[in-house]
Amino acid sequence: MSTQPQPRHRGPHGPGPRLGVPTEKVDLRASWGRILGFNKKFIPMIVVAVIAAAFGSVLMILGPDRLKEITNLIAEGFMTGIDMNRIWDIVRALIIMYAGSFVLSFLQHWLLATVNQRISQSLRSAIQAKIHRLPMAYFNGVSTGDVLSRMTNDIDTIGQSFNQAIGMLFTSVAMFVGALVMMLKTNLTMTAAAAIASLVGFLLMQFIMKHSQHYFTDQQRDLGDINGHVEEIFTNHTTVKVYNEAANEAKAFDKMNEHLRQSAFRAQGMSGLMMPLMQFIGNFGYVAVCVTGAWLAIDGQIKVGVIVAFMLYVRYFTQPLSQIAQAFQSLQLAGAAGNRVFDFLGADDMPDEADKQKSLPKIEGAVAFDHVQFGYSPDKIIIHDFSASAKPGQKIAIVGPTGAGKTTLINLLMRFYEVDSGRITIDGIDTRDMTREQVHDQFCMVLQETWLFEGTLRENLTFGTDGISDGQLDQVCRAVGLDHFVATLPKGYDTMLDDKTELSQGQRQQLTIARAMLENKPMLILDEATSSVDTRTEQQIQRAMDELMTGRTAFVIAHRLSTIRDADLILVLRDGDVVESGTHEELLAQNGFYADLYMSQFDTAA
Repeated sequence: MSTQPQPRHRGPHGPGPRLGVPTEKVDLRASWGRILGFNKKFIPMIVVAVIAAAFGSVLMILGPDRLKEITNLIAEGFMTGIDMNRIWDIVRALIIMYAGSFVLSFLQHWLLATVNQRISQSLRSAIQAKIHRLPMAYFNGVSTGDVLSRMTNDIDTIGQSFNQAIGMLFTSVAMFVGALVMMLKTNLTMTAAAAIASLVGFLLMQFIMKHSQHYFTDQQRDLGDINGHVEEIFTNHTTVKVYNEAANEAKAFDKMNEHLRQSAFRAQGMSGLMMPLMQFIGNFGYVAVCVTGAWLAIDGQIKVGVIVAFMLYVRYFTQPLSQIAQAFQSLQLAGAAGNRVFDFLGADDMPDEADKQKSLPKIEGAVAFDHVQFGYSPDKIIIHDFSASAKPGQKIAIVGPTGAGKTTLINLLMRFYEVDSGRITIDGIDTRDMTREQVHDQFCMVLQETWLFEGTLRENLTFGTDGISDGQLDQVCRAVGLDHFVATLPKGYDTMLDDKTELSQGQRQQLTIARAMLENKPMLILDEATSSVDTRTEQQIQRAMDELMTGRTAFVIAHRLSTIRDADLILVLRDGDVVESGTHEELLAQNGFYADLYMSQFDTAA
């Protein structure tokens, strides 16, 4: 196994404590500017929703003024008679206003729900596309679970904020401003009493928002960490069990879970003060209005209807404060989530290759490494000065101790990484002059790690290859020894492979080898392809591989040197350099490093 770039440091059992680490402050305006800038096409719908929310709130605000008239008519009617015709006219007007408010409110929620799903869809698509544009080196420092958390949790948070916070914010602002205008129009003294009571709420809300923002950032970060840990541990659950590390990993999970609990508690606890605080301010406002209104009514300055109207205005004036607080809480959380999403989308892509040639001549399979140098980081060079060449149809074996750079060479050949200096050519064409897709089209690969997805056996075998007949499937499965397994399946090639299907590691390896054989590419890469099968199956697969490699250039990474004795050329790596090369017999005759490796395997077996 070659040296690979190390993943993000996790400590002995996962990420260490994070609570003492300074957290980058989230610029809410900048974060939402990025979100809205990315979704410009939905801004017209958002504007229509905001207008609908504003007009719906205006219609609600006009209601108390009409109720004031009804109250005054009834109060005066006790002495002179109630004008029912006038009252019914006002009631009809109220019904029309409240019905209009309902329609506009429904339109607002429908539009924002639509925007929510469209934005979530576009962001998920953007992340999915971004994953394919990022260099492999990016994922060495970011866990899979953290990437998944950005695509699921963070995007859902942004979408929900659009659906709830945006509508609530503009409705509440319109309600607040409208109530203030109507209150000023109705009575200045009572307006002043209500405003002074609510001013305290504004100041406290600003204080809470200022001191709670970084807790939301902590919460989203800790959520990404715990998702990454869960994905990693459950994917490698068998290894954890084998090494009796379940207890230690449980401790690591508990530590991260506690970090998430604390950051979430601090975020939700701090922002949770807003609602009871606003309720207290609202109730205090009712008291202020009632006392002031009673004094003014006794003094003859206002009528009873004004007090009734103000009781509703105070609700429309103070209730939006708590709703605005909730909306800003949601916007803060979405701002933190947006930063994580756009930090990912803003990562450097692989260089654009649109200007490269779109077609290649028929590949014969001559491959050359010309003074290649490469390191996963500038201070850690893996390949120092590698030169080698393979003629079309040759079987090239790459051997060496762990960390010698074997798999790194294959990664460079496939352009998963770019060489630091030197060049790699296929039929004399520098691979950097081809697109990555063109390079990948020339190879089929069988790796040590098998990869299957939930689908039918046929879909797994023909992944990436179209037009495969059952006859071709039968031929390949017989070649790799899968025919007996297929015969035992209830639906043959159309049997679903999922968690309920028992596949041994050897069968999984055979399946991936069959997949590579069906691809029928000009060149092959085999990274210890038979490491998970028994000796008899290995011999059967080896014969199939020999047939498959006929006329094709093949690169074979091998640890069991007995499997590559017939190779046309064996490259012996040590510390990133070719120290020996030749056939099996030539290398043994040199009695050098390869001979030591070869004989050590027999000594170990003995």
